Amino acid sequence: MRYWWVNQNQTYRQEIAGGYLWSPKRNANGGRNPFYEFMREAAPGDLVFSFADTKILAIGVVQSYCRESPKPLEFGSAGQNWENVGWKVDVDFKRLINQVRPKDHIDLVRKALPARYSPLQQNGNGIQSIYLTEVPENLAAVLGALIGAEFDAIRSGADRETRIPMRAGDDLDLWEQRLEKVVATDQNIPDTDREAIIRARRGQGLFKQRVSQIEKMCRITKVDNAAHLVASHLKPWRDSSNEERLNGENGLLLTPSIDHLLDRGFIGFEDSGTLIISPVAHRPSLRRMGVETEHIITVGAFTAGQRQFLDFHRNSVLLRTST
Repeated sequence: MRYWWVNQNQTYRQEIAGGYLWSPKRNANGGRNPFYEFMREAAPGDLVFSFADTKILAIGVVQSYCRESPKPLEFGSAGQNWENVGWKVDVDFKRLINQVRPKDHIDLVRKALPARYSPLQQNGNGIQSIYLTEVPENLAAVLGALIGAEFDAIRSGADRETRIPMRAGDDLDLWEQRLEKVVATDQNIPDTDREAIIRARRGQGLFKQRVSQIEKMCRITKVDNAAHLVASHLKPWRDSSNEERLNGENGLLLTPSIDHLLDRGFIGFEDSGTLIISPVAHRPSLRRMGVETEHIITVGAFTAGQRQFLDFHRNSVLLRTST
């Protein structure tokens, strides 16, 4: 079990009611943010201290690993500069009766604050730039003691719970359908291009033709009959520009099940061709889909263009966790 601290001043009401955490993937300037990257490390059974309005208002038990998800509609005007697709983790929150204000106990809390990525300033004030950060065990013990019996009951319940597998959601499909409608009604796109872009979402049409000039078979299953293959985007269709959606180097020919694994971040590839299997992936299911999970698999070299898109996939799609 690991402990986390989430600052929810902007989104407390929505996230507590909805039972989730959501963050962008990057800062507004496109840079990586450790407090968003921590979303990829949360695991079922972890505990989350929910901090808003200067108090710890709730404690949550993580219910899922991180996954890609569109920004929740209920956020409304909150986070107007955030990306449209970010990271989501399901959390079962319990509102506390004994809502603790850490600043009121700062002499006790300060001794346990970590030197790096601390959730609080030395004076007990929150740090606005932080979203999710890890809480060391000694700090969790101090906060738990201040909260009292409610914390002990929630932690004991989390210890007893069966670890929950990765949840499947259709929110990304709904988001892509919305984007597809935008393309379909965009009169600035020529009719032939519009059709090609829409068909590319399904791995067919012009995009598949262009990928087929580079790829000849599924690199995992070795199926080489084009009727059984789709062109899978390395940088997902939902994240790509229209030009990237039709770029042949932004794709691999894969069987539909392998396409699903790549698109949802359960597998990825190093530039060298080594297959990456996410720690989140259910290995028995992968084996049934034709993915070898017991040995290192190398699928061959990639072009320079493919490697650029692979870099995006590893950093923005692949589901990583340090647990």
